[in-house]
Amino acid sequence: MNPTYVRILLLSATLSMASCGQEFLVKTDPNAIAAADFYQSENDALLGLNGAYQALRNNNGLAEGSGLFNEQRSDNTGTNDNQSNAGEPFQFNDFSILPSNTYLKSHWLALYQIVTRANQVLAGTETLTFSNPQTKAQYQAEARFIRALAYFHLVRKWGDVPLVTQPLNSAEAVRTNTFREKKEKVYEQIVADLTEVINSPLPDIQPAAQKGRVSKVAGNALLGQVYLTMATTLDQANRAANLNQAKTYLTNAYTKRTFGTLKDIPYADVFDVAKKTTNPEAIFQIVYRQGDVNFSSGIAASNQAQGETINSLRTTTGVGGNVKPDLVKDYEEGDLRKEYSIKYANAANVRDYFITKFRDPSPAAGTNGWGGNDWLLIRYADVILMLAEVNLYLGDEAAAIGFLDQVRERAKLPLYNVARANPTYSARYPTLRQAILHERRVELAFENHRWFDLQRFFSPAELVAYFQAKPQADYGAARVSNFGPKDYYYPIPFDEVKLNPERMYQNPGY
Repeated sequence: MNPTYVRILLLSATLSMASCGQEFLVKTDPNAIAAADFYQSENDALLGLNGAYQALRNNNGLAEGSGLFNEQRSDNTGTNDNQSNAGEPFQFNDFSILPSNTYLKSHWLALYQIVTRANQVLAGTETLTFSNPQTKAQYQAEARFIRALAYFHLVRKWGDVPLVTQPLNSAEAVRTNTFREKKEKVYEQIVADLTEVINSPLPDIQPAAQKGRVSKVAGNALLGQVYLTMATTLDQANRAANLNQAKTYLTNAYTKRTFGTLKDIPYADVFDVAKKTTNPEAIFQIVYRQGDVNFSSGIAASNQAQGETINSLRTTTGVGGNVKPDLVKDYEEGDLRKEYSIKYANAANVRDYFITKFRDPSPAAGTNGWGGNDWLLIRYADVILMLAEVNLYLGDEAAAIGFLDQVRERAKLPLYNVARANPTYSARYPTLRQAILHERRVELAFENHRWFDLQRFFSPAELVAYFQAKPQADYGAARVSNFGPKDYYYPIPFDEVKLNPERMYQNPGY
């Protein structure tokens, strides 16, 4: 049996979960080296780790262009075009997605590519002798964080998924690992990986020159979110213990911040390209290079609507990043985040709101739209609102309100106890829980949090009722009435089920 191969610098995928049968029998490539032979020095370990970070840049996975798999699955955005690309993108927010959807398969493969590269780093570094053992521990902690992040997305989107923690170096290894592990076991692995991260010699906060690399604060923040998700979506027998763990790790992340309260950081500064390396709210981000054809950000230009110049100097002819009326109406009057995040375009073929949250109209980005926006995966407003959520569940409403008010104060909105005396506000958000969910929606809009928030705040049955109660007129061309119990999870891609229909069983309703 031939060994598997990775390209130099690990910039191509190694064997993925779908790679079985004839695809496994790769021939010798003079531009590639055997995976077993790649790790010969500490520098090779760094190159391998950089390859794992590079996998995060894939727009089919977790990068800035991955909104199709997240925001468009929620009630924030969505395409109104049911014709382009065989209508496959439309299936996501129409809740009519098929297991054969090629975009869904690409998302699955991109997430497992991240897992594969992290596994290669972890296995490869075990074969090396490092001059400083701390270097090895740091590299492995970074790889574990990256693997945990990918699995956290996989388990929330599909439920039970294949759990692979070692490189698969033979067709037999692939076959053996081609089965869906119970989601509880997947969460156990995520927790184990992130526990290693927070106990590692990684710095609490990475210096400006290392922005985009994993830190202990990132590990604590993600582990806190994992425990909060487990508390709200898994067996309720462990709810209290998981909530207390969530509070511990989220608090650990919060106490290591380098600012006072959130109002010290203007909202616009969080997304300002010129301030991204010194942005104290950023915890973990994918870094892009302004003006670089290969490593620049395209999110500003791709969200721009025809006739507009607020996002980018690049001329566009489309409708831009779609915003559902349901979200537009959820912004309170006077919320400065609305003015910054969305804008109405008057072009005849648009006449709708589009996303303006991610901007780079600078000469350095140019008319090609090669922007310098970083993609924020974790930031402090998210942590603060999760602390509001977890304190509420633990019965400390005063603490919950205190965290909620930090976010509202920065947005120049009345504090919660004042707002809830307003009949309009109290009618729309009659409970503190609903107020926190609302605040997360408008604060973190278009940052790929909304779908996961809905999963935490609602049971599957409640989520069906929530969507089906929405007015169709506020949802767009997609049919909100399609939402049903099956839509809590995505279908397993058809090609993956074919590998082993019994062990790669399909999710209910598909």
